[in-house]
Parts: sequence; C-alpha cells; structure tokens
Amino acid sequence: MLVTGGSGFIGAHLCNRLLTCHARVHVVSRERHRSHSEHLRWWQADLRDISITRQVFDAVKPQIVFHLASYVVGARELEVVLPTFYDNLASTVHLLTAATTAGCRRIVLASSSEEPQNLNDTTFACSPYVAAKWASSIYGRMFYQLFQTPVVMPRIFMTYGPNQKDLQKLVPFVVRHLLRGESPRLSSGRRRADWIYIDDVVEGLLRAAVIPGIEGCVFDLGSGSLVSVRGIVDQIVEIMGTSVEPAFGALPDRPFEQERPADTTFLSNKLGYQPKMSLKHGLETTIGWYRQQLSSAMD
Repeated sequence: MLVTGGSGFIGAHLCNRLLTCHARVHVVSRERHRSHSEHLRWWQADLRDISITRQVFDAVKPQIVFHLASYVVGARELEVVLPTFYDNLASTVHLLTAATTAGCRRIVLASSSEEPQNLNDTTFACSPYVAAKWASSIYGRMFYQLFQTPVVMPRIFMTYGPNQKDLQKLVPFVVRHLLRGESPRLSSGRRRADWIYIDDVVEGLLRAAVIPGIEGCVFDLGSGSLVSVRGIVDQIVEIMGTSVEPAFGALPDRPFEQERPADTTFLSNKLGYQPKMSLKHGLETTIGWYRQQLSSAMD
C-alpha cells in the first residue's frame, strides 16, 4: 500500500484508517518523517523527479496506490501556474508511468470537484490548480485506455473535519478565530459548495481501491447537497454559542467560483455507499476537536 501526500489532511486520516486495518503502509513525502508504527514507513521522495519516482515503486512494489499529494491553492495568480503544473500534473504523470510499469492492481487518483463537466469551445479551468487536476484526470483516462492502467479517479468535494492542515480553509479558519474571540474576515458568503466529512471521504477512497470493475471511472465523492459559506459559518456560530459576529464582505469573492453538488449515483450503485455524517454532527465533532486542542495548548 503506497500513499502519496500522507502528511496532508486527507492523507493523514487515510493512513490512520489503514493502520487500524493492520495494513502495511508506505508513505511518500518530500519532507523527512519518523515512523511511529512498525506497519508504516515513510519515504522521502520528490515525485517531480521521474527517476526518484521509479526508485520508490521499484523498492515498495505496491499493489494499491493512493495519490493524494498535491499543491492545493485556489489562487488565480500567475505565480501559482508553475507550482501547480509541476507538483500536481508532472508528478501525477510520473506516478502513472511508474505504476503502469510496476503492474499495480489499483491506483486511486484524487481529482478535483471543480473540473469542468460540460465541455464546449468556451470551457476553461477556473484556476491553475483546477487546470492541473483536470489535465491529470485526462492523463488518467488516457493511461487506462492505452495501457490498461487500473486507475480510478474520485472527484473529492469540499472536505472538512478535525486536524485540517491548511488553517486558511473555511472551517478551521472560522472556528479558530471564534475560539480566540476574534471576528473572522470573510467574503460575501454567497458561494455554495458540497461539504463532506473527512471520514466519509476516507471510506469512499478505500472502497474505490478494492471494488472490482470500476477501472477507468471518474466519479463524485461528496454529499450531494449544496450549502453556502454563510450557511456553514452561521451553523458554526450557533454550535459554539458565541456572540462574535463574522465580518462578511470584508474580503472580495474569488472570480469563477464553481457551484455543483456531487452526483452520488456512482457511490450508491458501484461502491455501495452513501456519506453518513450529517453536516451538523460533523461540525460539532470538528469544533469539539479544536476546542480540545486549544485547551491542551493552554494547560
């Protein structure tokens, strides 16, 4: 079992779940990590280098690969074009090449929920990140068709939960500010998104790794419902019982934001699964985790 991006938010939760199943897990990171379990081994490697990528696959010989490593940034600036190209697209092509040569049984390639669905002459990716992820999915389908690479591509929607690494993401950003009694500065809050709890994402990834007959498929991994940013923040404020008022409109809205609920038909029909965690319970669990972290830091 090989996991890239194992130090990230989704990757860390996935690795913990795999370890509870007594799986032997190999994790790739560009940074050095120490293993705290005999069933987990870290590999310091840069997937932007094809020779290093091949060395990892030759050494590990994984049957199942979860490719979650990614430079996650929603900015629309020129300076993120090259980082997203090398970190997200070039590294994915290198991994697909090495996995095909190694004869892996299944590659789960994390895709973006913002990849365009309805294609015509005016269709474009809404950010450099989405462009790289969209191109990665196209390469994944090509590898499946030309080389029979057993890749599946879940489009992961807006994931939240405890221990989210990027503290600028909406839920940890708002919760941490409110815990400190500070007003979080936000955009208008009008944008709607499909929010899915981390445990439901992990379950979907695990099923995608083992269920037969889905090779070459791209599918949505989300809840199937849209909730606005303001709706999420209002629920957080209510759960926390705070009098602090978030500063909506303090920041500009990002251009070309996408709004689309996940189509959960594939999850039901092919993976035999539907996300279980309600938004309210998921937010309560997440807020409780951050409260505990703050309390531990103050002790």
